[in-house]
Amino acid sequence: MVRDVKMLSALIRRRYREGASLAVVARELGVSKSTVRRHVPAQERRDAQAAARQRHRNRAQTPYEKALRAQVVRLYRSGMPQQRVAATLGISVEAVVARLEPSQRRSRQEAARLAVEQQGDLLPQDEIVARYAGGATMAELGKLYGVHPTTIRRRIPDDLIRPRSRTPQPRPRRVLVEEEVRRRYAAGESAYVLAREFSVSVHTIRARIPAADWRGRSAGEASAPPPRSAQPRPGGVRMVLALSDEEILDRYRAGQSATAIGRAAGVDCRTILRRIPEHERRSHLQAQRLNRPAPDVDADTIRTLRARGLTWEAIAAEVGLSAKTVRARA
Repeated sequence: MVRDVKMLSALIRRRYREGASLAVVARELGVSKSTVRRHVPAQERRDAQAAARQRHRNRAQTPYEKALRAQVVRLYRSGMPQQRVAATLGISVEAVVARLEPSQRRSRQEAARLAVEQQGDLLPQDEIVARYAGGATMAELGKLYGVHPTTIRRRIPDDLIRPRSRTPQPRPRRVLVEEEVRRRYAAGESAYVLAREFSVSVHTIRARIPAADWRGRSAGEASAPPPRSAQPRPGGVRMVLALSDEEILDRYRAGQSATAIGRAAGVDCRTILRRIPEHERRSHLQAQRLNRPAPDVDADTIRTLRARGLTWEAIAAEVGLSAKTVRARA
């Protein structure tokens, strides 16, 4: 870096008069552009700017520049986007924009519309018409070709357009045979299973069952439901399960949960609990301890690990308990 101010000023003026820009002079001499600008007279800077503008105007009149501008305008008017014009001519996008007049540039809406049209021109129209005539919808074709359904609509002739039908298609239903409903209900199947199979409501199934055979509550008893009992109601028909009551009770006493037994029998856990007497049912705390048993770790084991220098958190991670439980057992 030049230390002498007079020598620095002379170097700056000489390099600037030779045609170097402020940035080039500042980079060569290791100073800022503001320093270079202070040592260059204002009139010289104005003259240099005017000369640069004149050189730019003169360059625009050269045969190469005229030919390049004509190619840019021709390609852009043909529908090419600016990025594609720049890639074709090997110039930057900024150079393409600089060679287009403001009146020649397309708006964003026009550019988007043109891009959609160009993308649609690449679609196989015959194939689209054939698929549509075969039963495919415009939404399905649009998803298949990656375009909007409106783009598909433009490719299909008007005489092939199907009218819209807002009438919902009826769902296929099984024929509701009252004798079959009564027989299967008497065999133990619930009204909910029958309603789901025949695609009707439970009230429709209830209307086909005689009042004497109905296992549910009547309308008068709905306000005061009776307590559930593990024993079947007199005269009622219990659901036939894959497991007998004795096997259910043996599994429950062996430690299986009502959920596990119900999963094996294909029913809900509440159905299993109805087959188990009240005095045999486990409480919530007992079921929680049985389903999530804690590791059998005594106080001596915890003290031994503590004597090795392990922290409460390290001991808890090793024995599979929480740090609070480990401290309590110690």
